[in-house]
Amino acid sequence: MPETAGPVTELASQYVSQVTKDLEENVKEQERVTAEIAALQERLAALQHDHSILLNMQQALGIAAPAAGAVVPAPRGQSGGARRPDAKKPAPKKTAAKKSAAGKPGNGKAAAGKPAAKKAPTPPAQSAEPAQPTLVELVRRYLTEQNEPRSAAEVTEALSRTYPDRGVQTKVVRTTLENLVARNGAHRSKQGSSVFYTVAAEPEPETAEKAEGADPAR
Repeated sequence: MPETAGPVTELASQYVSQVTKDLEENVKEQERVTAEIAALQERLAALQHDHSILLNMQQALGIAAPAAGAVVPAPRGQSGGARRPDAKKPAPKKTAAKKSAAGKPGNGKAAAGKPAAKKAPTPPAQSAEPAQPTLVELVRRYLTEQNEPRSAAEVTEALSRTYPDRGVQTKVVRTTLENLVARNGAHRSKQGSSVFYTVAAEPEPETAEKAEGADPAR
């Protein structure tokens, strides 16, 4: 037993010393890398600070952008030969601009012709509106279909149900009925405090046109 214990103890002591040595080296390496990183970060911060200062100076002096400045040394190394192609390139652009400018009058003429085509459809849309029956016609038609006299409120209610989009009002209907009565297009009768209207047998065209001209709805 004492003979085997001796080599084991020596081997263990070797491992302990080796691990201790490795740990020390690892710690030293970490410190070195950390110091390098700190130095690099300080260097980077200094470069960024200098960069911002140089940009501000560049803007204050009105110097061209860095991209334009980087292009300047290239023509110097190639003498003046590299500048000639650049001088030739703007010429086609100018001719192209002249061609496009020359083509604009033609486009203007074509554009001038388009409004005439757009204005043509408008008259049919405007002519379609008068085709709708007027309020005078609607009132006369409604009274013709009734067998009994009707008041202005009844006429308004009936027309509002049939034509909800016209926004028929009682005052307008009463005025229209009174105009028809004044021109013999309708008859008025009273029952107590209520006034009722009936259509005339054959209203003359002239009186109907005059009543339409006095229609407030139009």
